[in-house]
Amino acid sequence: MDQPIQSAQLEAFLEEALPPDEMAQIEVKLRNNDVLREKLATIQSRRAAGIHTIGGIWRESRASCPSRGQLQKHLLGILGDAENDYLLFHIESVGCRICQANLEDLRQKQSEAAENSSRRQQKYFHTSAPYFDS
Repeated sequence: MDQPIQSAQLEAFLEEALPPDEMAQIEVKLRNNDVLREKLATIQSRRAAGIHTIGGIWRESRASCPSRGQLQKHLLGILGDAENDYLLFHIESVGCRICQANLEDLRQKQSEAAENSSRRQQKYFHTSAPYFDS
């Protein structure tokens, strides 16, 4: 990241909405650059005063993020092609950490549900098996 850090990047930095490596690079630059720290302080004071940018509002409302229902449909393989392509772009290319966390949570719940279902089937089998003739 040799280019100057833009205000939009600092806004996203404050919201922790950047990939971890970019967050770390900006943090290092902030430690060594008084002008950049002043720019960040200006953004923070503007936010504290209730002045927001369109980009900030967009990021805060997560307008580009797929819903949890769409993430679930993706896991089930029933999301339409265009929606699925966007979802993959959003998660993999954009690297939205909120959506990545939601997707991981849904994967874990799906795995737990499958495990519970398997245990329940085994329990039913073992409790009903004696009633069947071999």
